[in-house]
Amino acid sequence: MERILRQQKNEITEYHIYTRLARLCKDEGNRKTLLEIGEQEREHYAFWSDITGQETPPDKWKIRTYLFLTRIFGLSFALRLMEKGESDAGAFYDRIEATYPRASHMRKDEEDHEQKLIGLLNDSRLIYAGSIVLGLNDALVEFTGTLAGLTFAFNNNLLVGTTGLVMGFAASLSMAASGYLASREEEDHNEAINPVTAALYTGFSYIGTVALLVLPYLLQNNPYMALTAMLSLTVLIIAGYTYYVAVAKELSFKRRFLEMAAISLGVALISFGVGTVIKHVFGVDI
Repeated sequence: MERILRQQKNEITEYHIYTRLARLCKDEGNRKTLLEIGEQEREHYAFWSDITGQETPPDKWKIRTYLFLTRIFGLSFALRLMEKGESDAGAFYDRIEATYPRASHMRKDEEDHEQKLIGLLNDSRLIYAGSIVLGLNDALVEFTGTLAGLTFAFNNNLLVGTTGLVMGFAASLSMAASGYLASREEEDHNEAINPVTAALYTGFSYIGTVALLVLPYLLQNNPYMALTAMLSLTVLIIAGYTYYVAVAKELSFKRRFLEMAAISLGVALISFGVGTVIKHVFGVDI
């Protein structure tokens, strides 16, 4: 009975999450999708309530958490994460179906209908995910290498940091222009894409990433500590965004993370060596 009560609480909590998210939606299709899922969860709650003979309050902390995640990361990420958090639901239905045959229909609802509805969500953050990845990937690959090379060529944190910022700002404008042109081509196939918005996502993701990578050089004087901190930030940024995309688009986190980390750190290692060679060959000593 305790497990049924927990499931009952989950159903009413998710009902409140979906219906409150629907109020925040500007997209009519998204609003309708969320209300449909919410109504389904309310029906599930009523079924379990009839069995237990009890009313259970929603988990207010969970409701606030998912509302916050939606505002920051978008609908698709928050809803996919919520579905991942219900990994024990299958085992619950396995145990309960023999006693309550209707549970098999509820399992089908949970596994099929909700996934289908969530797949219809029109999330602008995912529409422009390609633009964000374009800016983020290029910044990580180019500037882990650039900053590593400059570290060993100049051995001066302030010079490396300011040089990186100037180069990053100029490169972000170039990347924004590239993002605009690339999205103009996509616009013919996807009317939801706005080339100007795509360019802004690309440019800001690029300069934002560069600013984070340069920060360790501006906060302390030891070039090797700054390099270590910069590479650590690189791995954290890759892990964070890869996790976001993996959850929102249901992709493999491990493969994408290892691939991107290997490329960025590999470029940094090569640049590390090139910077050292240049310093000794040309006698650079700043």
